[in-house]
Amino acid sequence: MTTLLILTVVAIYMGVVDGSEGTGERIRSSGDTMADGISRISP
Repeated sequence: MTTLLILTVVAIYMGVVDGSEGTGERIRSSGDTMADGISRISP
């Protein structure tokens, strides 16, 4: 039973973090936006 619970939590975590609209993708997107803004400000 414990193993099933752990596998379920890991599967949900991987879906949230690595999904196409997951946390990792959001961080990459916001990082790109921030880098673009900084590059426009800095000469």
